Amino acid sequence: MEGYHCFGCDPNSPQGLRMEFYEEGDQIVSCWHPRSEFQGWVNTLHGGIQATLADEISSWVVFRKFQTSGVTSRMEIRYHKPIHTTDERIVLRASVQRQRRNIVDIAVQIFDMQGELCTEALCIYFLYPKQKAHDEFHFCECSVEEEA
Repeated sequence: MEGYHCFGCDPNSPQGLRMEFYEEGDQIVSCWHPRSEFQGWVNTLHGGIQATLADEISSWVVFRKFQTSGVTSRMEIRYHKPIHTTDERIVLRASVQRQRRNIVDIAVQIFDMQGELCTEALCIYFLYPKQKAHDEFHFCECSVEEEA
């Protein structure tokens, strides 16, 4: 879409995260390659980047599972252990934890290359009505690609 420059998921953003997502049952999953420009300390992924990763995958849970868009109203994050920017990949997993009308709690886990839980987040999202998401934010749908 013209004007689309999402820091989290635009595949053509030279400075962005360029995240990709897939669906695995109730979860949305992203395998992501940390890059050295996102470090907060030597070879350590910046905590703010981890929060951005958690926020972005949460938005994709909203897109896919609710077929609408929304906004983050609150986020709680807990850092258990450092994530190294030297890792080939890390894995993020996110799923709906609870829904109350148009408020959704999304649980996110970030695992390092060894599969150890490094970071947990709870993202609270406010869901837009589908018509508002379409009319004001140009959200169409979040369908999956056909399997070959």
